[in-house]
Amino acid sequence: MAKQRRVSKRAKVRESIDHLARTSPARLVVMVFAAIILVMTLLLSLPIATTTGKPAPLVDAVFTSTSAVCVTGLTVVNTASYWSLFGQIVIMLGILIGGLGVMTLASILALAVSRHIGLTQRMLAAIEKTASLGKVGALIRTVIVTSLTCESIIFIALLPRFLTLNESVGSAIWHALFQSISIFNNAGLINLPEGIDAHLGDWWMITPVILGTFLGALGFPVMLDLKENWRSPHKLSLHSKLTITTYLAVWLFTAIVIACSEWNNRGTFGSMSTSESLQTSILFGVNSRSSGISTIDVGQMTRGSWFLLDVLMFIGGGSASTAGGIKVSTLAVMILAIMAEARGDRDVEAFHRRIPPSVVRLSVAVTGLGSIMVVTAIFFLLSVTDYSMDVIGFEVISAFATVGLSTGITPDLPIIGKYSLVMLMFAGRTGTMTVAAALALRERRRVIRMPEERPIIG
Repeated sequence: MAKQRRVSKRAKVRESIDHLARTSPARLVVMVFAAIILVMTLLLSLPIATTTGKPAPLVDAVFTSTSAVCVTGLTVVNTASYWSLFGQIVIMLGILIGGLGVMTLASILALAVSRHIGLTQRMLAAIEKTASLGKVGALIRTVIVTSLTCESIIFIALLPRFLTLNESVGSAIWHALFQSISIFNNAGLINLPEGIDAHLGDWWMITPVILGTFLGALGFPVMLDLKENWRSPHKLSLHSKLTITTYLAVWLFTAIVIACSEWNNRGTFGSMSTSESLQTSILFGVNSRSSGISTIDVGQMTRGSWFLLDVLMFIGGGSASTAGGIKVSTLAVMILAIMAEARGDRDVEAFHRRIPPSVVRLSVAVTGLGSIMVVTAIFFLLSVTDYSMDVIGFEVISAFATVGLSTGITPDLPIIGKYSLVMLMFAGRTGTMTVAAALALRERRRVIRMPEERPIIG
């Protein structure tokens, strides 16, 4: 009898989850992500998770677990010295799970519960991944295979370097494994005792960081498209073309402007060799929009560089990637819409394709939502701290865009300030994607349309 009741309870739970997956997959995504962060927080709160053997303060455990699962990289404690091997393993697994993507995670859960991916899940996954409904299953497999393959390649590239630094075999394997997962998933968390800045100018160490970050931030839909059409680039989808061209253009722009802004700054480039300055400029082209791994002290950079990094972090990387922000495709659509309006064109076009007005509206909605989150968080932190606007703004945008670059104030924020960044990291990782999917699915056709009248703009 008791066994039957347990089976009945499991069936009810399974039925309720299945119903939620069909009716409100966006809500399910948020619930699953929150549940993973909760489990990680409990594990990091154990005495075994710290090097001192004492339980970590709740705010530190919550902040670290959220930063790992949301692949952000902001920290309130030193990852290498504060967390034990057990704690670092928990953090690494959180990065790995978070990097698979919110919608992919929800689709896998729905598949496990109902033994198939329902139409709603396929539509949501297709919206975020920009794939056709029939390719969702293949896309999920590609996400997992691509992640493991890229992480393995980065691991193989880093392992010999750690061995040449006179590390033991076990230590070299562990550091290479942790960093390969952190790099590809654009998490920005470092478990090296000396930090990544000790490897400034080390092309063997930094090149895998640059290339791994680029691949992770490009987006799985683009990877799948490149895999299928690498012999015929002209057959790439509009999304892939916009993402690749915009990402590379912003990368080049960032490298040049950062080099010009910091070249004579003795706190950063001014004390470096030409090779080190070149390497750092190239690294900032990718880390400023996703990984947050930096070989220099961001707090020593000029205010102009901070402002540029604010803009770049807000933009982020590719859609359905391990990067955050509003995404480069959103930026591309906004720029194309402005150009079309300036020329007086009726349609927004790119690469001989017309972009629907609904996509333009969606881009405006995502950008507006992100701006509201950032402004609200800046206002709140300015109210509870004594830091200046430029410092607070930098930290807030880094949290929202899940980048992880920091001026160094995060560990010194009051507890309420740390929790506000926790909420921002969570919202930045889940909010724009789920809202974008929800808005796209809410499009409705009305039989009766109101008369048209133009308000004055500008």
